[in-house]
Amino acid sequence: MNSRPPTRPWRLEFVVLAAIWGSSFMFMRLGAQEFGAIPTAGLRVAIAALFLGPLLLWRGLGPQLLRHWKEVFFIGLFNSAIPFACFSFALLSISSGLSAILNATTPLFGAVVAWVWLKDRPHGLRILGLLIGFAGVALLAWDKASFKPGASGLATGWAVLAVLTACLCYGIAASYTKRYLSGLPSLVTAAGSQFGATLGLALPTLWLWPQQMPSPTAWLALAAVGVLCTGVAYILYFRLIENVGPARSLTVTFAIPVFAVIYGVIFLGEAVSLWMLLCAGIIVCGTALSAGLMQLRR
Repeated sequence: MNSRPPTRPWRLEFVVLAAIWGSSFMFMRLGAQEFGAIPTAGLRVAIAALFLGPLLLWRGLGPQLLRHWKEVFFIGLFNSAIPFACFSFALLSISSGLSAILNATTPLFGAVVAWVWLKDRPHGLRILGLLIGFAGVALLAWDKASFKPGASGLATGWAVLAVLTACLCYGIAASYTKRYLSGLPSLVTAAGSQFGATLGLALPTLWLWPQQMPSPTAWLALAAVGVLCTGVAYILYFRLIENVGPARSLTVTFAIPVFAVIYGVIFLGEAVSLWMLLCAGIIVCGTALSAGLMQLRR
């Protein structure tokens, strides 16, 4: 069995994105504890939109956004608004490391969506990879998911389902981008999607705004997750989709758990069990097979 190494620019963007998105779980957890799930997601996309909007206008890409605003706003709902709300909710009851490990299933859902929608049918080892990856998810969920309320008052089972829903949305958004937005500059997709997500979350965010003013730490966490983990990262992400396709772009989630677990242990004092690491290995191996990154050499 042989693993085909990606090109050097792809590897560099892979590591940078993984490091940035790995920190997003920590920042969302800090924000959600004081803002709540929906306001955390709403502020994240609003800050990202404020960051990306001037860059879009400065590059003279406004007319392209106007021509494709319906498709780009749809991406905003499925690639930002719904997933960010799901993750913010999940992080109220499960650790950032566990959330990131479950997030590694995104390429699995992406492969299934591409199979059903784009007729990109997997064969041989890729089908085996799907089975292995989802088996790892089942093992992890069996150990961690419970529908009895815990110390936080929330059941971890709902948190696990919320994360998997977010991963499914990512898979849908990746295939939609490949089918309807190929060739569109990554900045247009990144900025426009945040505008759409902001509009989609505006009313729920205002309705559920916390009565007590959050601390400066929570505000700084959302500023970081909005500018760095959303604005900057999505420019890189949509450029990856444009250059190497949705299946390979989604494999950036392989390395995200490594960074998320490290950040969680160092900055949040989270514990990591051997079972979590074992299931993470199963998920990553299955995902690598399903994405076609590992193939048999003739």
